[in-house]
Amino acid sequence: MGYRNLRECVRDLERTRQLVRVDAEIDPYLEMAEIQRRLYLVQGPAMLFTRVKNCRFPMLANLFGTLERTRFLFRDTLEVVQRLVDLKVDPARFWKNPWKFRSLPFALWRALPRWGATGPILAHTTTVSQLPQLVCWPRDGGAFITLPQVYTEHPDQPGWMKSNLGMYRIQLSGNEYQQDREIGMHYQIHRGIGVHHAAALRRGEALRVNVFVGGPPALTLSAVMPLPEGMPELAFAGLLGGRRLPLVRSPVNGLPIPAEVDFCLSGTIDPTRTLPEGPFGDHLGYYSLTHPFPVMRVAAVYHRPGAIWPFTVVGRPPQEDTSFGALIHELTGPVIPTVLPGIQAVHAVDAAGVHPLLLAIGSERYVPYANPRKPQELLTQANALLGQGQLSLAKWLLIVAHEDDPLLDIHDIAGFFCHLLERVDWRKDLHFQTRTTIDTLDYSGDGFNEGSKVVIAAAGPKRRTLATMWPTKVPLPPGFCEPRICLPGVVAIQGPAYPKTSACPAEEPLRPLTDALAPYCDALAGLPMLVVVDDSDFASRTLNNFLWMVFTRSNPAADLHGVRSFIQRKHFGCDGPIVIDARIKPHHAPPLLEDPTVSKRVDALAAPGGPLHGIL
Repeated sequence: MGYRNLRECVRDLERTRQLVRVDAEIDPYLEMAEIQRRLYLVQGPAMLFTRVKNCRFPMLANLFGTLERTRFLFRDTLEVVQRLVDLKVDPARFWKNPWKFRSLPFALWRALPRWGATGPILAHTTTVSQLPQLVCWPRDGGAFITLPQVYTEHPDQPGWMKSNLGMYRIQLSGNEYQQDREIGMHYQIHRGIGVHHAAALRRGEALRVNVFVGGPPALTLSAVMPLPEGMPELAFAGLLGGRRLPLVRSPVNGLPIPAEVDFCLSGTIDPTRTLPEGPFGDHLGYYSLTHPFPVMRVAAVYHRPGAIWPFTVVGRPPQEDTSFGALIHELTGPVIPTVLPGIQAVHAVDAAGVHPLLLAIGSERYVPYANPRKPQELLTQANALLGQGQLSLAKWLLIVAHEDDPLLDIHDIAGFFCHLLERVDWRKDLHFQTRTTIDTLDYSGDGFNEGSKVVIAAAGPKRRTLATMWPTKVPLPPGFCEPRICLPGVVAIQGPAYPKTSACPAEEPLRPLTDALAPYCDALAGLPMLVVVDDSDFASRTLNNFLWMVFTRSNPAADLHGVRSFIQRKHFGCDGPIVIDARIKPHHAPPLLEDPTVSKRVDALAAPGGPLHGIL
């Protein structure tokens, strides 16, 4: 059976030597976050900080820090969840082997919450300012909850069956929030809470909301799961946790609270009021800046006896949330073809910040007798992907045909790029959406939530052999230098700093390069993708560096150019390589950098004789 609460989980991890306690005083201002980042980097254990500076509650780091540990937490129930996924993919599997699915009725029973009059969570109250004040990056606007579980119900259809439990960041302090009375509620576009908030606005009433922290790990994972329509996260938490989830009602707003969570902030979202929220060092590796977001008025803060405050740190991927993504893909990946016919596999690339880059393998069956094959059904499937929930936030969608290589592994990113670049025809295979929505956290676009997308669809036989060297007879114009191979067929070129004046049109800075390369299209035939960056050595050093720099710093409609480019019937194409401008631009958010003073303190903690020696 799964864990009833976080304390049981901590004891189990400690018993199996997957958790260490740190009794030295650790500061939640920057110091604890840097320890967490280093822990994840070395795939270290979970860590319980028992003495938190200026706070009486212990804090738990790196709970989901490895995929193996994340699987371990749900070892008793993952098989049952996978059986349910199997039936979703192919219901006929039940009749082929009913015995295999014999445990499902009991599992579905555990998905039903059970109500009680009281529970551990209602034992004590505190205030917002007494909670752990975690600050992860030097420019953060205040303290944040980084593993919140935000619970709301649809105002028109109240009750847990139509509820939403999502992970939307919560700012506890700073900016203009009234201490202990108000906190910031940041949620991005395409999130379930938005539907509930819109209904409350239409009705002219405040939206009731509870924010949970801690509790059984199944609750935390359920808050980030992309569940099918009609399945509430509380039900999935019972299914994944292996036991019916006990609920009590909040004395101040009447909403459910899982009885075994560690903390609950209970209140309402003001129907019309917003306040500046942020900055916050986010999972793309940059700060999300200050913007107006809804305000939650806190009526009460509850905590259980012996409460533990779990936290994570986000930043340039990979980070701890990578383990979430990996497990979610294991559980939900097989369902995708049932939702999107023809799609074989999808991979939102974590190293590129998840939303900026989406890889897909589809089917090209519209005219199976055609020779050679070309993208047709792939374009239909690409449109379906870009209309599907959070997949719609992708900026770069690269899609290829399963028929061209049935063994292609979508998680072999280098192999996928090679497969696509060997087949792509830049005269025909670029398809733009020029003014649309992108991720709230992505500042590469035209404005807040505004940017563009491009679909690159490639199908058919190989049309080129990819090169692994820059041709010596191809000169670069002044200001462009140091060509470096990132992948076969992909070259990073170091360019001059992007012009700081906004009066300079986006296409002008690369005109000297594309014009200079125009006479050399034949020599560049094996190098179909060129990327202009601020540091070509860094971009080419690792695959993750390439993915992060190029796809978080580019807005396709503005930054994708081509050698000998043309526009024909409003279609953009080029005869030579495409050229992606992936330099930092004046409107971009600043990248995340550690505080050197804090880094030295953590170095000392990890040095011989320090409490973290041998761990970090």
